[in-house]
Amino acid sequence: MRPTVSLADAPVAPENSLLAALPRHALRKLASGLEAVALRFGDVLFDPGERITHVYFPGRALVSLLTLADGHLPLEVGLIGRDGMVGIPLILGAPISPVRMLVQGSGSALRIPAATFLRHFRSDSRLQKALYGYTCALMNQISQTAACNRFHTVEARLARWLLMTRDRVCTDAFHMTQEFLGHMLGVRRVGVTRAARSLQGRKLIRYARGNIVILDRVRLEATACQCYQVVRYGQELPGTPTS
Repeated sequence: MRPTVSLADAPVAPENSLLAALPRHALRKLASGLEAVALRFGDVLFDPGERITHVYFPGRALVSLLTLADGHLPLEVGLIGRDGMVGIPLILGAPISPVRMLVQGSGSALRIPAATFLRHFRSDSRLQKALYGYTCALMNQISQTAACNRFHTVEARLARWLLMTRDRVCTDAFHMTQEFLGHMLGVRRVGVTRAARSLQGRKLIRYARGNIVILDRVRLEATACQCYQVVRYGQELPGTPTS
């Protein structure tokens, strides 16, 4: 990842909806420690057991929370985009990452050192309120994802995951390899291939060489399990496209 510019003296118009919802004076105070960074696909921000040194507010980037178990593929339990923050354990008093935090979509983000962030967080009740609310939404997403991974078909889970990604990148087209999708869903590549072919055969998506285009969002929602609606309406994203 490459830092691009400090925001201390620059006007702040963040893509991240958590930051955008803050009062202007609170955002300006926080901006003194923020820097813009470019996150690259495949970057590991933190592994389980590592100290969280920075907090990230994704803009166009996407970060997956992956749980690891011996002898099994990594399994995604949470997805963070412009709706949230990477580093939530810090505000709960836990400076150590419990999961792997992996960049699954290249793009922009704002980063701040953990110590600087905590200083602002402890002194700003509005920032606390916003992040506690997001923490509840993220916990809802994680618990619903765990149930989804256990009980629902790969096809329904893939549809859910594609819709969640769309909501966070605000576009119907994005890049994702079958291998990486397998890691996100915790299944072998052949399982992803079958599910993707089924969605493509019904003209819900177009998928070629890792390039995914959602062709029919309404029918894709009907194919996804109810977990998508539970997570979506538990965490509305300002500016999310609806058509």
